[in-house]
Amino acid sequence: MLTKILVTLLVVAGALFYIRKPSATREKETAAQLGQRMIMRYVLFGLVSVSLLASAGYWYWSWQDGAKIVEVTIVSPIAESNAIYQVYKRDIKADEITTVDGINIRLSNQERVIIATVPIR
Repeated sequence: MLTKILVTLLVVAGALFYIRKPSATREKETAAQLGQRMIMRYVLFGLVSVSLLASAGYWYWSWQDGAKIVEVTIVSPIAESNAIYQVYKRDIKADEITTVDGINIRLSNQERVIIATVPIR
């Protein structure tokens, strides 16, 4: 804990030292250099915007895909029986499923699981 505080204080002190350091005098900037800087700023802003939109789109797609209801058929070789449950796609795990009704079902290694989409009625 003490190390974290010391590192934080060191970073703050370094930032204050860097901010208070007098900046070197700039030479007069030409119009071409100003234009290149502006274009670079717009390109970087565009890349950040596209990456944020892509991330939001992927997150929405993942959320929407997880909200789909699928039919899970559990086939037990020992009892030779089938059980069909409706489950949200996001609630399917390796050894457990949670039905739409909120029932937790633990799966054994011998059981076979068949996942099928629910037909639209």
